[in-house]
Amino acid sequence: MAAMIRALFATLLLLSALSAQAACFDQAGQRYGIAPSLLKAISAVESGFNPGARNRNRDGSEDLGHMQINSRWLATLSSHGIGREQLFDPCTNTHVGAWILAQNIRRLGYGWEAVGA
Repeated sequence: MAAMIRALFATLLLLSALSAQAACFDQAGQRYGIAPSLLKAISAVESGFNPGARNRNRDGSEDLGHMQINSRWLATLSSHGIGREQLFDPCTNTHVGAWILAQNIRRLGYGWEAVGA
């Protein structure tokens, strides 16, 4: 019985976290003019929605959080009060990813080149 209660509690926590993260995709999409479904697809492909994802690249940089924000952005982000640790907050990471994608779309046009940049 205790195991079932723990499993139920863990499931409820997971659903709550996913609901909060879904709201962040919607908010970031609206703010930056990007379909939330595209932001979700990027997160799914980049990290499987893992907010703690961290991957080292061959050039020594790192990709951080579920949207895999490259550490080369840290200097720019610091002027907005965002540091490395904040990128592991799912909502912050979603907004930063949407902001970067919006810049790429303005620069490169709406297409795969902007998504992959």
